[in-house]
Amino acid sequence: MERPERPRVVIATGTGRYADPWHPYPATSARIAGILRADGWDAVVDDEVDHALAHLDGADLLVVNAGDPWRDGGEPRPDFAAEAGLAAAIERGIGLIGIHAALSSLRDHPAWREAIGGEWVPGTSWHPPIGDTRVRITDGDHAVTDGMPHLDVFDERYSDLVVDAGARVLAVHDVEGAVHPAVWVRERPTRAVVSSLGHDERAYDSPELAGLLQRAARWAARV
Repeated sequence: MERPERPRVVIATGTGRYADPWHPYPATSARIAGILRADGWDAVVDDEVDHALAHLDGADLLVVNAGDPWRDGGEPRPDFAAEAGLAAAIERGIGLIGIHAALSSLRDHPAWREAIGGEWVPGTSWHPPIGDTRVRITDGDHAVTDGMPHLDVFDERYSDLVVDAGARVLAVHDVEGAVHPAVWVRERPTRAVVSSLGHDERAYDSPELAGLLQRAARWAARV
């Protein structure tokens, strides 16, 4: 019997105006690609975000690991091919995963913000110093978190994010007595998973985070 073709993921990686001084996007995208390849994916890392969005035909999953293109007073620079490519992919049901700073990325493309159901808001959202932390699973009745009690990870804890009412929060972290969403999912307009984790390579040394990403990819893409 002929072996079925492997599912395909495009990892849109922050460079150029999607880069910033704090996040090593090419390095973390390489780690994400390795984690997904180990789970049977054909992973393509594209270091030009708008190019990636414009070339999603045949992809089962889009992972965005990129920063804020409007950082430091940047202005909107719409790319119509990217906008059309993302819209068409969402319309046909591509799976989406937003990683860490992707909560402030793709600001030229409102369809992304709508699909992932949350964002980092400058002046409101923040994070304590990076370090070892435990992320608590609060909803273990979902395919992404089934059987996972918690995640131990070295990471930044994004706090006071805006999360839409239609999102289903699966995991949280605690800062100074306050509880903050860390991982959530949405199913409309397409399946999307947001992980606020993944600041740098050290986060991906966590086997729990690697497992979460593999489960997220399979669920989002219906693999």
